[in-house]
Amino acid sequence: MVADRSTLLDVRIQAMRVEADGVLSVEFRRPDGSDLPEWAPGAHVTVHLPSGRTRQYSLNSRPDDRSHYRVGVLKVPGGQGGSAEMHELRVGASVQISPPLNAFPLADDAEALLIAGGIGITPILAMTRALRDRGTPFRLVYAGREESSMAFLDEVRSLAPEAVVVTEREHGRPDLEALLAAHPGVPVYACGPGGMLDALTAIGDRLGADVRLERFAPEVAVAAPGDLLAPPEFSVRLARAGRVVGVHGGESILTAVRAAGIDVDSSCEMGVCGTCETRVLAGRIDHRDLLLSPAERERGDTMMVCVSRSLDGDLDLDL
Repeated sequence: MVADRSTLLDVRIQAMRVEADGVLSVEFRRPDGSDLPEWAPGAHVTVHLPSGRTRQYSLNSRPDDRSHYRVGVLKVPGGQGGSAEMHELRVGASVQISPPLNAFPLADDAEALLIAGGIGITPILAMTRALRDRGTPFRLVYAGREESSMAFLDEVRSLAPEAVVVTEREHGRPDLEALLAAHPGVPVYACGPGGMLDALTAIGDRLGADVRLERFAPEVAVAAPGDLLAPPEFSVRLARAGRVVGVHGGESILTAVRAAGIDVDSSCEMGVCGTCETRVLAGRIDHRDLLLSPAERERGDTMMVCVSRSLDGDLDLDL
């Protein structure tokens, strides 16, 4: 993963708390105590760990209190080590984080249906607080295996006493189709396990619902380089640089453009975060990200150059 190190923020860990089984909250503060950059519900930061790993976490503190940021970290057994490394850090440790990026924004004045599964409560918690403070109608459904595994549950109940808490062990899984059908025309904001989000996408398509998702991890297909970087070869014309760059089978547009000396910001490099989103001036796109909506894909005016490719022929990019 590549990041512009000059934009990173030096922070220290101010506090760490156990929020549920396997879940810690981690608070970051600048060493000099100055305010951190502004952010809005749905935003996340990328944490640059001492090992060189980078991991993205949604902010769930208060945007109007920029003295610190708070994230929730689930320790993932059998993962690649990033969550375990986060859990091994201690109060006072210094790390770097990216400025907040928001690929999951909350509309300013619209009623909302909020659905959280497990650690997916982290961005939804910030949205809950914002909607409550605005006096905007909303409904929150928070699902998990059992209450002991559900982070920030007391905070959720304090912010939204009417929230529906569904534990699989006691109640089974929530009826997502009935839930969406009961709120026609209401935008849905959801974050949680891939299976839940896939189900919501399918249900939303059937019902014509406006479903907006935040995924913490890519689907298997997105993580498979052999599929992502398949032939044929094609070229990208870089409008601002005045250059044409070839993209071979086995490399991404991002890799090819960087190899040609053109700097492009990126973070996850898996089609999830939106950092490398690039305007497309001409050409047809083979979208392979997990971020753009069907309508945005249909418009064909933007793409994630870390994973998406040309559908046929060359592409003209605003780079």
